[in-house]
Amino acid sequence: MNEQRSGGAEEPASPKGASASMTLAAAALESHNTPERASDAAADGADALGADAVSGGGGGGGASASASQASTSASASAVGRGVGGGASGGGSKMQQQQQPQLNATDVRELREIKQLLWGDNVREDVFKRWSQGFEFSEVEPTALVQKQGGPCAVIAPVQAYLLKIIIMDMPGIKLTEVSYDKCQSLLIQALCNILKNCRTPRYRIVHLMRRRGVASAEPATKERSPSATAESAAAAAAAAAAAAALETGVASGQAEGGGGQDLTGADIDLATEATPASVRELLSQQLDSGNSPTQVASLDPDPQLSSELSPEEFHNRLHTLHFDDYDSLARYYMDNYDQLAHTYGVLLFMYSVFLTKGSEQVAAEVSDTSEPLIHSTYGYGAQSLINLMLTGRAVAHVWDNEQDVGGLKLRGICEQSDIGFITLMEQMRYCTVGSFFKNPRFPVWVMGSDTHLTVLFSNEKRLVSPETPSETGRRIFKSYDPEGNNFISSTMLRDVLAALNLVSEPGYVSLMQKRLDPENLGIILLNAFMDEFFPLERRSTPDTFELLHYNGIPGSNENNKVRYYCGSAILLEGDLKSICTSNPMVTCLQTKWPNIEINWHDTHMPSLN
Repeated sequence: MNEQRSGGAEEPASPKGASASMTLAAAALESHNTPERASDAAADGADALGADAVSGGGGGGGASASASQASTSASASAVGRGVGGGASGGGSKMQQQQQPQLNATDVRELREIKQLLWGDNVREDVFKRWSQGFEFSEVEPTALVQKQGGPCAVIAPVQAYLLKIIIMDMPGIKLTEVSYDKCQSLLIQALCNILKNCRTPRYRIVHLMRRRGVASAEPATKERSPSATAESAAAAAAAAAAAAALETGVASGQAEGGGGQDLTGADIDLATEATPASVRELLSQQLDSGNSPTQVASLDPDPQLSSELSPEEFHNRLHTLHFDDYDSLARYYMDNYDQLAHTYGVLLFMYSVFLTKGSEQVAAEVSDTSEPLIHSTYGYGAQSLINLMLTGRAVAHVWDNEQDVGGLKLRGICEQSDIGFITLMEQMRYCTVGSFFKNPRFPVWVMGSDTHLTVLFSNEKRLVSPETPSETGRRIFKSYDPEGNNFISSTMLRDVLAALNLVSEPGYVSLMQKRLDPENLGIILLNAFMDEFFPLERRSTPDTFELLHYNGIPGSNENNKVRYYCGSAILLEGDLKSICTSNPMVTCLQTKWPNIEINWHDTHMPSLN
């Protein structure tokens, strides 16, 4: 990065200027979106801070923005004194509004998240495939469009949560009649739901900021008084420090130009509370101190957020905002919808999920971090990434709870999720999807093929009604039949009965073994077991119902227009156990409903790829 520092960035800094510039950076979007904002004073402001100035802010109460300190002693001194001292003429009031805290954590975690996702190097072509915003279909108002292969690991779960909200809160609505404003609101609710699943006390949102340089900053500095010059220098130093540390921590571990050092625990990142009043006061103080409007930090949204950035440039511009409650988070996204819609909206949201969850917690749940979560060649997301988006936990497996494999405890899904997951890979014996994923709280499932993720959903809420005793019995029996053979060893009968809280005394078990395995073959069939212990019980699932399918890639839809496809399903008597290679859709559905048949309306067969 060959950008130039502003004229006075390396001069001694006054406490007032450093404190003001750091809080000004922290307050960015809050001020911009308040009715009484001082936008005229701020509009041209980043110019005086130079091209390395990084600013950020919050969109509501409880928001704070973080900007990291550089490793140069001059910058560290400026920032440290700025927080410790008060601005003259209003210092005590400013100290009450500011809430400095140690926050080098965000910079470190962004670096760790980048490593978890991409590995040692970010391939330009893979990064470009992931570089897209959240965009709705022209013909299906609530359907998201996926432009290239790869980001389905984020887009499909977001689409699933969006549909869950529609099914839960808008029963009977015609999907084609949802307004654009309502679709935006639904998208924001879906994103907030996913972030809420991370179960952390604070939401930490990743925000993409701009950098602008100004050629005339240095001459203007020379004409001001020594006091104003020092204050401007402090502002520039603080902003340059923020950019340098973020660049150091996230991009390459060292500031370009050879002057940076690796981030250490001694580096201090100051996050100050951003409120409309504090922003207006800071702008006023900056102007009163002799700085011209063009030398006050710009808080305006970037009009060129859709411009292409290299992976390095993208990571250098990342900034964080903290929110203490759900409402503040939703308000931020409403006020800054361009952060979702622009070229990097999907990436920013993914980074926000990881940062909110915490990089260390993600790494602990993934357990094996030797491979990046985004494939370095093909760009698809790992199962840990998919599970994190669906459940808030980045475990690598889809079975229920833990399984002991060769003495190694492998973690799966620990509870019933809001959104389900079924995959063609189960029919191919590559994995076993547990009951928690197959029977979610809402009738929405992400469907996996070998290359892509799509979404299946229904308005029939009985598809996810509480399990009947017979359905529980079938699930427990199948948990002892991991290969899906529909039989178990006779020696396992006692364990199955005990798991179902049925009689499991040795004498009774021996009697049942003889009854269920009269030919002494050493196996007990599923049908024989169900007929013996759960005869004639009616299942809770209806015999007929409608299913709808979503595939976000335009090329996988008729006329290259993303839309939902509806089909009428029927559950036949008995279990079908066949793999129809010419119809992977039905094959995948059979992993959830073994005896399903479905007729798609309009004679169009939806694609899993």
